[in-house]
Amino acid sequence: MTEESKVPQHVAIIMDGNGRWARQRDLPRIKGHEAGAESVRCIIKACRNAGVKYLTLYAFSTENWVRPKTEIAGLMKLLVTFLRKDEHDLHENQVRLRVIGRMQDLPKNVQKELNRVIQETRHYDKGHVIFALSYSGRAELTDGVRQMAREIQSGELRPEEITEQTIGEHLYAPDVPDPDLMIRTSGEERISNFLLWQLSYSELYFEKVYWPEFREDHFKKALAVYASRKRRFGDIE
Repeated sequence: MTEESKVPQHVAIIMDGNGRWARQRDLPRIKGHEAGAESVRCIIKACRNAGVKYLTLYAFSTENWVRPKTEIAGLMKLLVTFLRKDEHDLHENQVRLRVIGRMQDLPKNVQKELNRVIQETRHYDKGHVIFALSYSGRAELTDGVRQMAREIQSGELRPEEITEQTIGEHLYAPDVPDPDLMIRTSGEERISNFLLWQLSYSELYFEKVYWPEFREDHFKKALAVYASRKRRFGDIE
């Protein structure tokens, strides 16, 4: 790696362990999510300090809809609060907010607030914060295949024209580079249906601390491990 390439351009994070963090402290699960929101603020700033341009956060999966309605409502309220409280930071640092996933599944008031901030930050390019909401990697690929099928049906696309690039162009954020580094907290070591296409050549880093405890020092440690690895992409030493 060159010195420049030792800093990942895109970091993706599975923010795991909010509920277990709360349970260890005999707190309601929503308190774990509230504490996790502080980690989000911290890591957005840490990315800026480190020179990481893209940060994708797995905030709510399609599978999370099976959780208790009270917890889902609390999470959605927390998301709106986060947007209103932290929007000024996005503007101040010229950071663009983006969403991947089936945003149409979210409550109308949440969609409205997200769309407002997305629209008002759309011209920024110093950094990109991407929330994966009502997201799953399989759903993303399914939606992309459906779109290609519609284009084949209409004559816009021929099956023999489909390449890996074509598939990438039909994903939720086709202009965003694939993650260089994927971090998961809480000690779990799986990708849980997250960015299945994009993580093909990503470095994976698993941290034992729960997400509410994850701070800049932990992030710097992950970046240091990333910088120490040799990314060959199929090539030899």
